[in-house]
Amino acid sequence: MNFTQELQQELDALRARGNLRHLPRLEHDGRYVTPPDGRRMLNLSSNDYLGLAADTDLRREFLETLTPETFLPTSSSSRLLTGNFRVYDELEDELARLFGTEAALVFNCGYHANTGILPAMADAQTLILADKLVHASLIDGIRLAAPARCIRYRHNDLAQLERLVGEHSDQYHRLIIVTESVFSMDGDRTDLRRLTALKHRYDNVLLYVDEAHAFGVFGPTGLGCAEEEGCTADIDFLVGTFGKACASAGAYVACSRTVREFLVNRMRPFIFTTALPPVSVAWTLFVVRRLASMNDRRRHVLHLGDLLRTRLAEEGYSTPSVSQIVPMIVGPSADTVLRAEALQRHGFYALPVRPPTVPEGTSRIRFSLTAALTEEEINDIPLRETNV
Repeated sequence: MNFTQELQQELDALRARGNLRHLPRLEHDGRYVTPPDGRRMLNLSSNDYLGLAADTDLRREFLETLTPETFLPTSSSSRLLTGNFRVYDELEDELARLFGTEAALVFNCGYHANTGILPAMADAQTLILADKLVHASLIDGIRLAAPARCIRYRHNDLAQLERLVGEHSDQYHRLIIVTESVFSMDGDRTDLRRLTALKHRYDNVLLYVDEAHAFGVFGPTGLGCAEEEGCTADIDFLVGTFGKACASAGAYVACSRTVREFLVNRMRPFIFTTALPPVSVAWTLFVVRRLASMNDRRRHVLHLGDLLRTRLAEEGYSTPSVSQIVPMIVGPSADTVLRAEALQRHGFYALPVRPPTVPEGTSRIRFSLTAALTEEEINDIPLRETNV
């Protein structure tokens, strides 16, 4: 069997298990998407949580701030060479001011942040304690952090985490607890106050929190769950992304000045990557400065999450969600694909999430809600199996 045949055999096995993926070909029209067959479907799979990506008025206002001289579509270099434009510093200064931290550092994407920070900070005397359900980017970052050791604690089992910290705190120079605040597949949250209290009981424990799915949505000014729970200052690596609620691209870490300087010197995905286009960073700054005024959008999208969870419960589905991410857990991958196809036939673009993204037997339809949706549209989603 040659190389190509080996690959095809793997693909055939994925297809047989209902786990083969394809890139969708879609035309976007505001809240709707249209595949080549012409079916116009309401988009229930976007991470555009505040509905800003389809807000033409907001885009028009931003475009009025640009001139041919300030519309810079490429940085042409890494930031350590010639790619550090003034707008990067403005965005990082604004983030540090908003979070009340000493500093902030912007990255090209959340994957870069999560695969770069931990390897830069960890060594052979580091123990990483990571929630079992952290994102794949964090898992890859942990792998790249070798020779640091990692233990994955049961999802949101903070009692187990406390035992692990107590057992290992005197065996390692540094322990780093790694978690998301809102988890991407279940839509549930961790208890950040309990985590920060645990951290403060030890001198050598650091806390890494990924707020990718919370930034923009939670908190009185949209800064995330840490702001909502009043523990921003207690988190050593507060990470978030702009590609979701901010309808932009890139990521950040809010941190101390020392951590920022260390990352600039040691974080490989930051050092060896061409920087984001300055115009993209300018758009991010434009949106970030307006997040505090978007409480109506935040309240609305979280209300829609409550509404959909109520509907799922009425149909016999149990969901762990407490956010704008609401999974309908079906089970077998093949059945989940059929349910997604049926929803799409009814005009709702909802996608199946299958292994390896989620554990075997927990394939689900992941409803990702945005503030651009209405109550009526949530109530029209056909959730009963007999309807689809």
